[in-house]
Amino acid sequence: MDDTLLPGLPYSHEKDARFDGHFFRAILTTGIFCRPICPSRPARAENVLFFSTAAAAAEAGFRPCLRCRPESAPDRPDGVGVSRLVRQALRLIATGVASDELPARLHISSRQLRRRFVQELGTPPVAVSQTRRLLFAKKLIDETDLPMTDLAFAAGYGSVRRFNAAIQQTYGRTPSAIRQSRRQGTVASEPGQLTLK
Repeated sequence: MDDTLLPGLPYSHEKDARFDGHFFRAILTTGIFCRPICPSRPARAENVLFFSTAAAAAEAGFRPCLRCRPESAPDRPDGVGVSRLVRQALRLIATGVASDELPARLHISSRQLRRRFVQELGTPPVAVSQTRRLLFAKKLIDETDLPMTDLAFAAGYGSVRRFNAAIQQTYGRTPSAIRQSRRQGTVASEPGQLTLK
């Protein structure tokens, strides 16, 4: 959790776009994490945790919100709250470098890199990589009409089965069901939730 975010401050309940991408709100009662601009009704202060990255929220066991779509949040500007080493590692992850190749590319031990990630971002590099891949896959599901096989490989998954399992585990639905609900215009954030039209 980011030490600079205090739950009592006004941005915890206001939908202020200035904070979009700078932190994520996790709601204990629903088990989801949202962007600061989420249109959902604000949760009670005692039920909210703040995370500096989507990966940290996912690592803590929270699912991405289907309404505000954390995968489309802008990245934090370079230099905000992270060291040069972690910024370089994040750039490598964004270009598709596997998390197990990072230490060699950065000339640092894997233990030291993991410690720096946990210290600065609240999560290890492998979780950042997996979350980035998952959120990118969700974005492709929502914004393209690519066949699921092509989509899985474009998002960086080695097989369609692993892609389907990751989406099902995180969102509680199959990729096809998510795409179908997008086409129908429904945005139920939980399986079984009613959507009023």
